[in-house]
Amino acid sequence: MKKSGKEPEKVLLKQLEKFILGNISSALNSVTQDEMDWCVDHILSAKKVFLYGVGRSGLVGKAFAMRLVQMSLQAFFIGETVSPVVTKEDLAIIISNTGETISAIQTANILRRVGAEVIIVSGDRTSNLARAGNMVIHIDVPSSSKRRLYAPLGTLFEDASLIFFDLLVPQLMTRLNETEESLRRRHAIWV
Repeated sequence: MKKSGKEPEKVLLKQLEKFILGNISSALNSVTQDEMDWCVDHILSAKKVFLYGVGRSGLVGKAFAMRLVQMSLQAFFIGETVSPVVTKEDLAIIISNTGETISAIQTANILRRVGAEVIIVSGDRTSNLARAGNMVIHIDVPSSSKRRLYAPLGTLFEDASLIFFDLLVPQLMTRLNETEESLRRRHAIWV
């Protein structure tokens, strides 16, 4: 590695914390209670809930699928070998920051053709993926000159999306009359 003679700027923990948490809060301000209620209603009325995303967005989807299962809902991640067929009685949630991930767009179009409801969680409400959904949850991540250094690539979108799904959990728990104890009984235990 070349030495330029100048020390790189040291980024301090509190600077990072303030930047990332502030931007997540700002991004989630674009989501309304009506949109949250629509998601909760459709999750609860679906026979099965399917999640899909690529890369870190996929990990966010898998984390939410795990919580749904812990609430006794039928939830699956599209592409896993044990996922059943999606039907018109089902709901799919597709997560993509850019909304231009080819496999996500193809998946959304296939799901709509079979008649499933499709929720898109994206950083771009006008993307090709957004146009393929029944509902778009826009996670509006603000841009800034420090984003590339403090939160590279899709970090802010992925973090905000994870929090968005975690905000759905207590609303679903309330409607399902679930408690932390009932979720814990369904939590995977590997002994």
